[in-house]
Amino acid sequence: MSSEVKNNPKQFQLNPNWAQLQKKLKSSTKLSRYPKNPQSETPSSILGKRKERPNSESDDANPNPLIPTNDDSSLTDVLAMDCEMVGVGLGNKSALGRVTLVNKWGNVIYDEFVRPVERVVDFRTRISGIRPRDLRKAKDFRAAQKKVAEFIKGRILVGHAVHNDLKALLLMHPKKDLRDTSEYQPFLKEGRSKALRHLAVEVLGVEIQNGEHCPVDDARAAMLLYQKYRKEWEKSVKDQIRLKEKQKKRRHRKKPKSDINHAPTAS
Repeated sequence: MSSEVKNNPKQFQLNPNWAQLQKKLKSSTKLSRYPKNPQSETPSSILGKRKERPNSESDDANPNPLIPTNDDSSLTDVLAMDCEMVGVGLGNKSALGRVTLVNKWGNVIYDEFVRPVERVVDFRTRISGIRPRDLRKAKDFRAAQKKVAEFIKGRILVGHAVHNDLKALLLMHPKKDLRDTSEYQPFLKEGRSKALRHLAVEVLGVEIQNGEHCPVDDARAAMLLYQKYRKEWEKSVKDQIRLKEKQKKRRHRKKPKSDINHAPTAS
């Protein structure tokens, strides 16, 4: 047998077809171990996640400050109010059309459309956002007035030009308990008040009142402005109260002296 192999070595050369088959098998084995596009599956899915991550991070890094961080709708020691007006009479007279109250976290505790006593001639929808259908089943003015009065009694009331809202409600509130963002000194420009939408952009970095006004957003913006400066604001209020008390004491001290000087002398 060995002699036959030595004498006829050509008999044991591989068939060309068999050699081609072996090459194909080897190449297919390599392809199965290493795909043509090794980055087509796993890396693409990883990149996909990385593309989504910046968006999620940016959303977390820049949340809308007007969205409350909790759902606690309880009454707090500080409330913010905003009202929307409609036109009555000849249209140039304002009347309450909607009133909103939020607590210190920005959660709504009262938000009602209000039917004015007088007939509405101008809904001022472009600004107020109020439409005829909103007032068909709206709260009676007296009922809304009473409810708001109950809510704000004994509490600090925040708002922007809040005296206008109180006027529309025909209500009064102690001046010492009012925090008006249109009058707070650091918010003024050359002694003049800024619009709430400008303060919201400059101080809070958020846009409001783009089109129809939302009293919920406006009340929340006023509350956030107050909360941002609450420590300094409350200190300035206390300082003003102390100053007024000192001035009163000085006036009381001067009165007895004037009485003594003008008192009749005994004969």
